[in-house]
Amino acid sequence: MSSNPLIELQKLGQSVWFDNISRGMILSGQLRQMIEEDGLSGVTSNPTIFHKAITDSDDYQDDMAQAAARGMTDPEELFYALAYRDIQMAADCFREVYDTTQGIDGYVSIEVSPHLARDTERTISQARRIAATVGRQNVLIKVPATEEGIPAIQALIAEGINVNVTLLFAIERYEQAANAYLGGLEARAQQGKPLDSVASVASFFVSRVDTMVDGLLEDRVSETQSDSEVAQLRELLGNAAVANAKLAYRKYREILSASRFSLLKNQGARPQRVLWASTSTKNPAYNDLIYVEELVGPDTVTTLPPATYDALKDHGKVQQTVERDIDKAEDIIRKLADFGISLDEVTSRLEVDGVKRFADSHDAIMSSMASR
Repeated sequence: MSSNPLIELQKLGQSVWFDNISRGMILSGQLRQMIEEDGLSGVTSNPTIFHKAITDSDDYQDDMAQAAARGMTDPEELFYALAYRDIQMAADCFREVYDTTQGIDGYVSIEVSPHLARDTERTISQARRIAATVGRQNVLIKVPATEEGIPAIQALIAEGINVNVTLLFAIERYEQAANAYLGGLEARAQQGKPLDSVASVASFFVSRVDTMVDGLLEDRVSETQSDSEVAQLRELLGNAAVANAKLAYRKYREILSASRFSLLKNQGARPQRVLWASTSTKNPAYNDLIYVEELVGPDTVTTLPPATYDALKDHGKVQQTVERDIDKAEDIIRKLADFGISLDEVTSRLEVDGVKRFADSHDAIMSSMASR
């Protein structure tokens, strides 16, 4: 019997989460089957995923009819009622995983409204409300890592609310998110509160970096008359995202090995694992598993959308890779800068675009709810 690459990943210290959720996959038993057969250990969601789940099926009709009968007319209230139920049922499916791994895995994520991404206090308020309403220990509240989101992350961790830090593109912003996590734990420790009951992951987005950088590289190819320069530019295509992620992982290992985390670890704290997000390959010319196979490493999570999940299970080849070729990763970033492509500028634009994309999906859901 051939081995299952999804299982093999976990043997290498990388947890596999599914970047999708729907009422149908829960009620049909598909989610439980994935847990049992593939060792799936978590689920992530976002407004785009919920929009597709709710509008592409009739699985939510009964709940919506019951809500209408109770006089629930506000689209946002209706949406969250549907989403909370999915999150609760999925969390219950993963409860055994959560217990068996002692709270390392078995999590389901749900996002605060992307319209609050620039509002610290309202982000904190909604995250509290979501955590209390869902009422499951193994739920992570997704908070965008905007400038305003960073203090919200620290405050929520200090309160003992699990956080999935999302929309991370820049290493500097990742470091800020990691420090916010540590700051929240330190605040809990000072208050004599337990640290071992708090969990967090830092969702570092991968493929979108290549999408934007490749576009900039192609622009420069069209502008130059030098064959040598064209060749150098083309060699950089499809390399920025993995290089950026590998350097982020190096920063993660530095944070884990530093005395600040060691002191907290001695009090029961867990690491805020790096989670690779945006792992689907957007360019059909590239390996369909490039953002999975190149980023395998211990104490990490990879979250896979359905097509990438199926591809990995079908023909994935996994081995420890995330700490390989660090010098090459540095060289790639350096060469991009030599051609006038700043990853700081790219990742700043990606953060803005990411917030807008999820806000647009959120608005589309509200429009769908209002028309039903």
